[in-house]
Amino acid sequence: MKATIAVLPGDGIGPEVVGQATRLLDAIAEKYGHEFVFVEGMIGGIAIDETGDPLPAETVAICESADAILLGAVGGPKWSDPTATVQPERGLLGLRQHFGLFANLRPVKTYPALAEQAPLRAELLQDVDILFVRELVSGIYFGERQEQGEGDVSYDTMRYSREQVAQVANVAFRAAQGRRKILCSVDKANVLASMRLWRRTVVEVHKDYDDVALEHLLVDAATMHLLTRPNSFDVIVAGNMFGDILSDEASVLAGSLGMLPSASLRADRFGLYEPVHGTAPDIAGKGLANPIGMFLSAAMLLRYSLGLEAEATAIEAAVDAALDAGLRTADIARAGEEIASTAAFADAVISRV
Repeated sequence: MKATIAVLPGDGIGPEVVGQATRLLDAIAEKYGHEFVFVEGMIGGIAIDETGDPLPAETVAICESADAILLGAVGGPKWSDPTATVQPERGLLGLRQHFGLFANLRPVKTYPALAEQAPLRAELLQDVDILFVRELVSGIYFGERQEQGEGDVSYDTMRYSREQVAQVANVAFRAAQGRRKILCSVDKANVLASMRLWRRTVVEVHKDYDDVALEHLLVDAATMHLLTRPNSFDVIVAGNMFGDILSDEASVLAGSLGMLPSASLRADRFGLYEPVHGTAPDIAGKGLANPIGMFLSAAMLLRYSLGLEAEATAIEAAVDAALDAGLRTADIARAGEEIASTAAFADAVISRV
């Protein structure tokens, strides 16, 4: 197979983990007889510095000509002024909206090799394997807003249509059918009108998936149950903001935010793949970044956009094997354990591929 992948390193540790991910994909291509063409573009803070736009037209064109997008991270203290008219995160939101990437998949699982250092009791973490399905192009991040600068009143609007909720609910139900057939829908239907629409719509869509058990949880209860009964969850579907917060909270189950991948998909096979973590400016350039979230995002790219299941599984197995062998980056190392650099951990994974 020949595939073109748009590569958007972004800011902070983004270029470091993306660089290792392209090395890993080259190793996969060599082993399995594929050809991956990487075309690089700018996004986020670096794009603002170079062009004044967090999502330059040239970057959009690169992505439009690609089979999938691999992205590092955007933002950082240099561009963190909340009153700025141009912000790095608008580049990422713009990509999601331009390409209609409405469904964000964020898998979270526990690793036996890391259980001893997890902040929760080991018995709570046994067999945790959750897939978050987050609605990505609607809700409070995209609703009508009013920014008053230094004024006294501003607002953001959480807006959903039935079609938007149904679209992401169908993705979540289909995912549950391929797993343990349990779906938890998270909302705030006791307070918010938009969330009452969310719940009604999910109930309607459920009629087409009677083999899937459906549970509803208010978001405040969900935050608690994620830490007290995490292994009871299979697939969790939530709106844009709640899905963002809950999946970040769930990073403690895996041991670190650096472990978590994500895929942002539209109705066809096209998608954007990025680790859940941010730019981590405090460690940027030091070779300390954990590349696992980026590597697993690359595996999701192979699986969802290119249909290469064996190749995706090979990456996931290589990551597991490196962890089982005792390789640890700084964020998942216990006191006294040897710390592997970003490049050393990548070498360990690539050698196992």
